[in-house]
Amino acid sequence: MRASQDFIKQLELLYETYEKEVTEKLKAGIIEEKTAKTYLRHSSTFVRWCRNDFEPGIRKVNK
Repeated sequence: MRASQDFIKQLELLYETYEKEVTEKLKAGIIEEKTAKTYLRHSSTFVRWCRNDFEPGIRKVNK
């Protein structure tokens, strides 16, 4: 883990708020679906990186 448990917990709560805001903007027609997906995919990848569950440049191998 790249960050403390407390930080991860706070980050996940903030991400939930961010996800809701992006979804609301999508439903209101302020942003397009493709844009919303991009916002959420990249931010969730950052959260995974903080959890040490993602490493840039490494492909996931299905076993």
